[in-house]
Amino acid sequence: MTSGLPFDDIRNLIASMPEGDEAAADAVRARDAQLTKPAGALGRLEEIAIWLARWTGRPPAVTRPLVAVFAGNHGVVENAITPFPPSVTAQMVENFAAGGAAINQICIAHDIGLKVFDLALDYPTADIAREAAMDEKTCAATMAFGMEAIAGGTDLLCLGEMGIGNTTVAAAIYHGLYGGNAEDWVGPGTGSTGELLDRKIDVVRRAVALHKAHLDDPLEVLRRLGGREIAAIAGAILAARTERIPVIIDGFVATAGAAILHAADPRALDHCLAGHVSAEPAHAAVLEKIGLRPVLSLDMRLGEGTGAALAAGIVKSAALCHSGMATFEQAGVSGESA
Repeated sequence: MTSGLPFDDIRNLIASMPEGDEAAADAVRARDAQLTKPAGALGRLEEIAIWLARWTGRPPAVTRPLVAVFAGNHGVVENAITPFPPSVTAQMVENFAAGGAAINQICIAHDIGLKVFDLALDYPTADIAREAAMDEKTCAATMAFGMEAIAGGTDLLCLGEMGIGNTTVAAAIYHGLYGGNAEDWVGPGTGSTGELLDRKIDVVRRAVALHKAHLDDPLEVLRRLGGREIAAIAGAILAARTERIPVIIDGFVATAGAAILHAADPRALDHCLAGHVSAEPAHAAVLEKIGLRPVLSLDMRLGEGTGAALAAGIVKSAALCHSGMATFEQAGVSGESA
């Protein structure tokens, strides 16, 4: 029996997530044992090749990688928690469109497509320290919009975000999901130090206290403490799972969308990699909570999908190493002696 509420469709998708193709994974393991290298010599690249096959159902290949960047604004910035005004979000979206951001250069370097989604930037979510960020209908609709990231086709989805104030709402989500103290989850973000950081910690503490009675449901955590870009990322991850598309998640904020799904069902991120561990202090702890080991650690904290896009280059390399390498027999190279 369902209630007919907007989140019902989301809950049903989570409950019906497909599993990976173990036969395809086994085929990669078998071929890997015949490639011209010592067993295990490519380390995690071998694991990534198996992961790709499991979720695409075919030999490892990345032919249509895509970075999807979701941009949203947040009422919580009214609390003077960040040195940048919310107008910077729209300005950066224009910068993405003009090709002038870091993510543009990384996508060019690795031959990755880029889509940027403007999530009602003129209508920030509500201040989470005073009321819920979104109502259920808005949150569910934003998740559904995020699902459109895979429209047009991709075989590797990299997820990033942009939004002044969104490290605050991400920290609030982590505090709501995992408890502890607000200080455990709040970091400097785009440069909040001194009094700005103190106010940021206070806002997260007050927001979680305000919504405390409703935080046993991960989707309620999302709508009450989150933002549109985080909801869209959660929707994109779920849509990719439904279509068995591998996903790479970016940093501290993007991981908040993943953490919501993991809290709803620990299997929900089996098709995902963490692109990198952010320099934002709490990100490593979050990745441990959701069971994802980062591909890269480069002291980055920019967002925009930059860490995920860099990791996509590693994933593409893993696929090519597996598919392009010769076997011992093909190369006429002697294998291990009996």
